[in-house]
Amino acid sequence: MSDYSIWVCEYSFVKNYHKSGVLYGAHNQGFVKLPYCYVVIKGRDHVAMVDVGYNDKDYGKVLGDRFGVENWRNPTTVLAEIGVKPEDVDTCFITHAHFDHFGNVEDFPNAKFYIQEREIAKWVWAMSLPDRMRWMMVAVDPGDIVRGADLARQKRLVTVNGALADVLPGIDLHAADDSHTWGSMWVTVRNDGQAQSQDTWVLAGDLVYVFDNIHGPGAAVDEKEVYTPVGLAVGSQTNLVLATEAMMKQVGYDSHRVIPVHEERLRDTFPSRITREGLRITEICLADGETSKVSG
Repeated sequence: MSDYSIWVCEYSFVKNYHKSGVLYGAHNQGFVKLPYCYVVIKGRDHVAMVDVGYNDKDYGKVLGDRFGVENWRNPTTVLAEIGVKPEDVDTCFITHAHFDHFGNVEDFPNAKFYIQEREIAKWVWAMSLPDRMRWMMVAVDPGDIVRGADLARQKRLVTVNGALADVLPGIDLHAADDSHTWGSMWVTVRNDGQAQSQDTWVLAGDLVYVFDNIHGPGAAVDEKEVYTPVGLAVGSQTNLVLATEAMMKQVGYDSHRVIPVHEERLRDTFPSRITREGLRITEICLADGETSKVSG
């Protein structure tokens, strides 16, 4: 029995992203393609998302251009490929407040948003600092933080303090403080609905960018994992390694079940297709009775 379908939906990409940003210590090792994606979870009469991307206008566009983002498409276009409309989304889990994850809340008018309390509070603090310290804001649109506060005014923002079980049936949130960001979190889907699940998926946000963060760079398939953290952290790489261990423990150390949404090679691991817009849809799993959105 599977309660939920899970799709990773690419909405744009950076063709040449410094590998050292993806993999700690990979200096002078060139560039990699970095897909920009969000995750859709559908089932149990809910449509949820993990992160919401960004809107290619105003300062969001400034940041997108600065990072070299290409082929941006809006959620209406992207979600139509799996038969979902933005208005259908009732729940959004924001793993962290970087612009490409928290920058498009206005396109989801019927959703309630969940974010770690520490995450949004610390970005308010960072916004207050002198400009000479603005490196910490390198991937944040201050307007997104303001819009987040307005969601709170509308009673559509839930600030979470640590772990939170069964936000939706079988879906849990977990904190990774002082790691990639001050209040990053990951999402666990127990797809059989059991407390001791045998069908668990972890949606890692940016705590893991690519498979190499789990396996180690260049590791052979039969070698044991050596966690290598992502290159960008306002917290510490130590905390990223500890978060990776916690995620892996949840899936019984089956790295196949920890999903890094920025990983281009998801297409080699899970059923995928390229849409007419030149963007990838990857199907992680299907709920009972759900039809595939990547095969005929």
